[in-house]
Amino acid sequence: MNNDKTDVVIIGAGLAGITTALELLDSGFAITLVDGSSGQALGGQANEAFGGMLLINTPEQSRNRIQDSPELLLEDWLTAARFGDGDRWGRAWASLYAEKNRSMIYDWLHDRGIRFVPSVQWVERGLYGDGNRRPRYHIAWGCGRGVVQTLIRQLEQHPSRDRLTILRNHRVQTLTQDAGGVTGCRGQTEDGKPFEITADNTVVCTGGINGNLEKVREHWDACYGPAPENLLAGSSPDADGALHDQVDAIGGQVVNLHWMWNYAAGVRHPQPQFEHHGLSLIPPRSALWMDCYGRRIGPMPLVTGFDTHDLCKQIGHLPNQYSWQVMNRRIAVRELAVSGTDSNPDFRDGKLLKVVWHALRGGNPALMDWLIAECPDVVVADTPEQLAQAMAGVDGTVPVDTAGMIADLQAWDDQLACSSRLANDDQIRRLQHLHQWGPDKLRTCNLQPILDPKAGPLIAIREQLISRKSMGGIRTDLESRVLDASDQPIPGLYAAGEAAGFGGGGISGIRSLEGTFLSNCILNGRRAAQSISGRL
Repeated sequence: MNNDKTDVVIIGAGLAGITTALELLDSGFAITLVDGSSGQALGGQANEAFGGMLLINTPEQSRNRIQDSPELLLEDWLTAARFGDGDRWGRAWASLYAEKNRSMIYDWLHDRGIRFVPSVQWVERGLYGDGNRRPRYHIAWGCGRGVVQTLIRQLEQHPSRDRLTILRNHRVQTLTQDAGGVTGCRGQTEDGKPFEITADNTVVCTGGINGNLEKVREHWDACYGPAPENLLAGSSPDADGALHDQVDAIGGQVVNLHWMWNYAAGVRHPQPQFEHHGLSLIPPRSALWMDCYGRRIGPMPLVTGFDTHDLCKQIGHLPNQYSWQVMNRRIAVRELAVSGTDSNPDFRDGKLLKVVWHALRGGNPALMDWLIAECPDVVVADTPEQLAQAMAGVDGTVPVDTAGMIADLQAWDDQLACSSRLANDDQIRRLQHLHQWGPDKLRTCNLQPILDPKAGPLIAIREQLISRKSMGGIRTDLESRVLDASDQPIPGLYAAGEAAGFGGGGISGIRSLEGTFLSNCILNGRRAAQSISGRL
């Protein structure tokens, strides 16, 4: 068995692990960074992320004349989270985030050369103002991959690079202990060779459980309906929760695994990299969201951008647990987007002029053309009758109510034809609210009828629930130390990022304000490193 000794072993080379390693190298520690993913790429799920982060009191907020404060952010956070009496560590991490996100996350990234798109997006507003009361969603240039790869380059070029050992294709299977606490880890390489690493401190940064659909279904919250058989995977199978089980086995708390951040608008990936691989759409707000039979969902219509948690609850309780969005090409081109780095090449490549150009000219037709050509869940037709027939063919077993769907589409278009003082539809009110914020106005049609022959052809997209992020996990204190059943730190053991529920075993409670995932990997990782180095 290959046996190495180091000051700190970090298990998982995603954004949390990279951040922890950078901070510890700055303090002169010897580090071994272990990653079990196949291939040579480091960075984990961050490589695929869009790159949005929830931040306040930034220059971007100031330029957009957004007045915000830690107190207001924390109020919004606690309203969305709905913490219970046993969630004191999640609440404590939320308070820390509200107070320190500018200095611990934004300023740290800025000092390392990472910049943000000038406009601030307004997401997760809540259905009734019970979400973000201010725009706070900052998109990093380069998306998630740009962020994590910039930090990896700085690791590789660090003045103390000789104190860093990176072990790729090494999957940790167990944590090792003695009477004094955790002493490191053991595992196997990709070719089956055993290894052991002994360390004064061990940091678990292995992500969540959401790449393991069996485990996701095991912990599925009944608020979303029964665990779906047709659930799509939005996380790599490497995020399998195996280290959660190991932490539990040695007496660490693993909590709130039923808290998950799923999305309601998943489609089958045109080029799947693993079984049940899905894409998470940012769906059009001007489309009609319909059930599997083609009937409009209501009485409260579904509109994205307000309450993702509620969207998932609604879809999870529908017959067959999937939905349709029906629109025309004009709506699709202007409003539809796909979450992720490679689905947003202009943001990924830092092309500001192209971002502005696509916004001003009414969207990105190339993305829609790709989905139409490649995605099996997207159908196109010239008439609603033909569209209904194409929709029925996607599943092959569920009939579409053609007459009812046409009636719903006509009723919607009739509402749009009314003057604004006569229209009485909650979706119209939400669209009008979206038009009050500039970045949303650029991406939202101006009350566009769906059956408008000049805006065709018609498009329908079948959407399923897609599993994305674990919001529960290993319970940690504010130093990212793993806590035992008595809420005492287990000596030598830390956790950061998604493995820790992004802080405390669930910093977001039941509902995220969005943009709290990448940013908390940085906050958790930095706190772990500062605790280990005695700088807190």
